[in-house]
Amino acid sequence: MTDRKLSVTGTGSVPAARQSDKNEIDAFVRQARALGATAGGSGRLILSLDATMSRQPTWDLACSLQGEMFDAVGKAGSLAVQLVYFRGLGECRSSSFVTDTGSLKRLMTRIECRSGHTQIAKVLAHALKQTATAKVNALVYIGDAMEENVDDLAEKAGRLGLHGVPVFVFQEGRDGTAEKAFKEIARLSKGAWFRFDRSAAANLANLLSAVAVYATGGLKALEARGRPEDRLMIQNLTGGGR
Repeated sequence: MTDRKLSVTGTGSVPAARQSDKNEIDAFVRQARALGATAGGSGRLILSLDATMSRQPTWDLACSLQGEMFDAVGKAGSLAVQLVYFRGLGECRSSSFVTDTGSLKRLMTRIECRSGHTQIAKVLAHALKQTATAKVNALVYIGDAMEENVDDLAEKAGRLGLHGVPVFVFQEGRDGTAEKAFKEIARLSKGAWFRFDRSAAANLANLLSAVAVYATGGLKALEARGRPEDRLMIQNLTGGGR
């Protein structure tokens, strides 16, 4: 994948879509391309989500919360965010990097969740490819399941850690297999793991804002802002929360 257009990752082919699906994808591609020219922030963050069928309520919440990331940076800097999602049978797509909450929300609200298996390895591989081209400061992943080879995920997470791309994993639910894998991804990438609790939207918004501050200014920016969520993030990033 590239950050210039929407594309399918992986080597498997995607089954032919119904005409309505094709129209939806084509519209998303056109909008993502048009927004590409707005990128150029001082921090680059990838926001990735599991868009399989079980995720619809969380997807809707993520749409409403993502603006916190941009708002947190405000006049102190600029944040460019790329949306990555997977769903269905091998479909994994990315947008261009955008620099305002309205653009990202419009992209997100076009997507409908569909049944399928997780494709976390594709997300991690995409982040590695992106940061090889231009530095990615952080990867956020939101999901509830893991149906892949954990060793493969661990290898890619470790490479992200070596490239200075921490993965901030937000897990919904309490699936034990997923939790073990997600915590390992966070540890190896030098990121952090959190519970994605739909009943605590305010806390989630605060944590996403802390991720954005970190992506644009690192630990020093978190220390300077000094909010409770910033201190929690610092504790996790420095190993105190593990």
